[in-house]
Amino acid sequence: MSNSTPIKTPLSDGSVDWLLNFERGAKQASSAFLKAYYQSSVPAADTPLSRVPFLAMDFETTGLDASRDEIVSIGVVPFTLERIHYSQSKHWLVKPIAPLNADSVVFHGITHRDLDEAEDFENVIEPLLKVMAGRVLVVHYRYIERPFLYRALEQRINEGVVFPVVDTMAIEASLCRSSMWARIKQKLGIKPESIRLGDSRMRYGLPNYPSHHALTDALATAELFQAEVAYHLSPETPIGDIWL
Repeated sequence: MSNSTPIKTPLSDGSVDWLLNFERGAKQASSAFLKAYYQSSVPAADTPLSRVPFLAMDFETTGLDASRDEIVSIGVVPFTLERIHYSQSKHWLVKPIAPLNADSVVFHGITHRDLDEAEDFENVIEPLLKVMAGRVLVVHYRYIERPFLYRALEQRINEGVVFPVVDTMAIEASLCRSSMWARIKQKLGIKPESIRLGDSRMRYGLPNYPSHHALTDALATAELFQAEVAYHLSPETPIGDIWL
C-alpha cells in the first residue's frame, strides 16, 4: 500500500466533549472503581497522537448482541505510536451469566471447561478499569467492546461506562470505501475490499495471526493502528480528529 493516501477528513465530528464527560462521570459515579477511572480523565482533543497513551482492547463474546450476549474473554495491550508494551498486556477469561452457545464456541474456541476456573466479571472490573485509566482505547469495530463493556458493568454495579475509542476498522473504511475508485467499483458491482482485521493487516504487510483470541486480536489491532498512522496520518494528528 502506498503512503500517499492520506485521510482527508476527520473521522470524528468533534460533537462529543470527552473531557467534560469524564468530569461529569467522576462526579456522578457511585462505584469507587468507576469514579477513579473517570478521575484519570482522557487526553485533550488537541493532543497529538505521538503523545497519547493507547490501549488496544478485544473481547470474545457469546454472540454479537450486547443486550443479551456476554463477554467471555478480554485482551488488552498498552502501546504508544513508538512502542508496544506487550509485557504489560493482560488476558482474562470471564464466566458469562448465561450458558455458552454452540455457534460462539466455533468462533472463539472457548468451552465450558475452559471457563471452569475463569473469573466472574465482577472481579475483573477493578483491574480492567485501572489498565484503561488515562489511555485511549483502540479497537477494531467499536460496536463490540464499547456496548458490551457498558452492559457488563451495568449488570454488576448498576452503572455503565462511557469512553472514546479509535476504531481501526472505521479508518480502513474511510480509506477503502470512500474514494472515487471505491465508488466506481460499487457502481460496477465489484466487491469492496475487506476491512476485517486480518485482511486490513495484509494491506500493510503485517504478519498473519490466528484470529478470535482476545489477546492476539488486541495485539493485532495495536500493530494495525501504528501502520495506519505511519501510512495515512501523522504523529501530529490531533486525537480529537479520529476518536469516536
